[in-house]
Amino acid sequence: MTEELIDQSPPPDPDPIETPNPIQSPNLVIHPRRVPFEHGLLPIQKLVFTDPIQTLAPIKQKLAASATNNRVGSAAISDALSISNDHARLVLETLGSVLHCETDPLVLAKPEEVDSVGADLRDLLLFLFIQSYKKLLPRTHKDSASVADVWPSTSAFDGYLSALSPIQLVRSNSRRFMPSPADEEAHQLSYLQKHIANIVALLAEPGEGEGDESLVLSMGSLEHIGFLVHYGDKGFDVPSLSQASPFFANSDSNMPAVPVPASQVNDWLLKDIASALESISDRISGKENGASNASDQDAAMANSFGALNKVSSNDRGPCIIEGVSKTSLFKQASDLKGRSVKVANCHDSVIYLLAPLRYATVYGCSDSTIVLGAAGKAVRVEHCERVHVIVATKRICIANCRECVFFLGVNQRPLIVGDNHKLQVAPYNTFYSHLEEHITEVGIQPTINKWNESLALGAVDPHDSLSHPTGASDKQSEPASCVDPDQFTTFLIPNWFEGEALGSTKDNPFPLPDAYKAVQQTNLKNLEETRQSLRETSLEENRKRELTTAFHMHFKDWLYATGNIRQLYCLQGD
Repeated sequence: MTEELIDQSPPPDPDPIETPNPIQSPNLVIHPRRVPFEHGLLPIQKLVFTDPIQTLAPIKQKLAASATNNRVGSAAISDALSISNDHARLVLETLGSVLHCETDPLVLAKPEEVDSVGADLRDLLLFLFIQSYKKLLPRTHKDSASVADVWPSTSAFDGYLSALSPIQLVRSNSRRFMPSPADEEAHQLSYLQKHIANIVALLAEPGEGEGDESLVLSMGSLEHIGFLVHYGDKGFDVPSLSQASPFFANSDSNMPAVPVPASQVNDWLLKDIASALESISDRISGKENGASNASDQDAAMANSFGALNKVSSNDRGPCIIEGVSKTSLFKQASDLKGRSVKVANCHDSVIYLLAPLRYATVYGCSDSTIVLGAAGKAVRVEHCERVHVIVATKRICIANCRECVFFLGVNQRPLIVGDNHKLQVAPYNTFYSHLEEHITEVGIQPTINKWNESLALGAVDPHDSLSHPTGASDKQSEPASCVDPDQFTTFLIPNWFEGEALGSTKDNPFPLPDAYKAVQQTNLKNLEETRQSLRETSLEENRKRELTTAFHMHFKDWLYATGNIRQLYCLQGD
């Protein structure tokens, strides 16, 4: 521990937290908060420290000197980290999207307030610390033959991609899949186990005496470690870290809680992390050696539809929709409300998730259209090919994708990272009857749409576990181009809500830019003129029948050519 880190610890909490009622349960288990690791990593080289604790000491000192009520704004972040104002703003927006406290001022801030409201110094330090995290590599599916017919093995781009690209690892063996939830949790816990002593010390304050042994942790600072971990028991999450801890049970509620030696907090967390890792290891070993011989991923594929009906409020169990092929899938608010979702390894399908969501991940999909209702926190689309994504969200990150089109209603600048090729963006182009209700529920503002203000970062992700040649990190990601207004069309969602109460949305709530609106109006005018011309044309009955037959044949050819015929079959089946 460096001397600077001890001397420049954050001041005591400006707003002391009331002493919690401890939750005593022998079955409480520690879990990593997946969200910061999945949606909170930024490929900005100046944020990735080879030795976080040593590097963060002087940064912490500089940030603390400019903090007001223990909060730092974008100007101070830009100065302390030597990054641009745009990147400092991105740090705040990303941190705000993954914070554990829904009442934090940064979470509640309006877009124009983000720079001045800033972040709590302790949350910011933890956010910067985990930028050193290395993600778990994609894995190979156990039964590659079973997915051979739904995942294309070659692409026209395979010989063109740079050798530096993480996507080539995924596509060089076309049977690569997301790591299982258990593997990811174990990987994140192992990272925390290795670094928890430094994490605790980063938030500790000097007590009486000298050296590291004198460091203490206030109850408020302990709560901020909840940015990285939380406790739960059989689907129930403990609301705060202090309630799960053994340290503040006998504190007087009328008096500030006495700080705890940092070494005791470290020992407590290490013991529980080791226990959780052992439990996960036993679970994984049991599945690998059991009669079913199925991984978490395989089980998720087999049970994805049933799992969607099990709604929980914690962030460690997203709904997983995997392996959908050559069909249409529809889920609504009653299936997914308040959940996080992962759509993985789907091919040649149309997927509708028309619900208010927290987080959404689309991974490894191809030749599909995916409509996400309203994602109030963040969306990540990764390793996809020839996919159309239609989404209303606060923020979106696009990584390592090819020939994809994104129709966006997005409040923050879209983030483009990694090795991307031929991406296109366009304004949001659809609606369904409950859309306005859903975007209001999750806090999206339809009057703000930054669909065409994307921010391209590095082409190499410093958080993957691959080695990259010297200088590769300086390469920028290929930016996205805008869809030509003449090619822009409205996407119509089938009436999946038959038999249920309809919402009030009758049109796209995101205003279209003038160029796109003009094309839309021209197309509608041309359609109406064609209809009127047909109505006014005097034809004999046999000629009318021939014309009708020709229309039907061309429409049928279009249905088969585009694959939309399957949607009609799915609608009939429902």
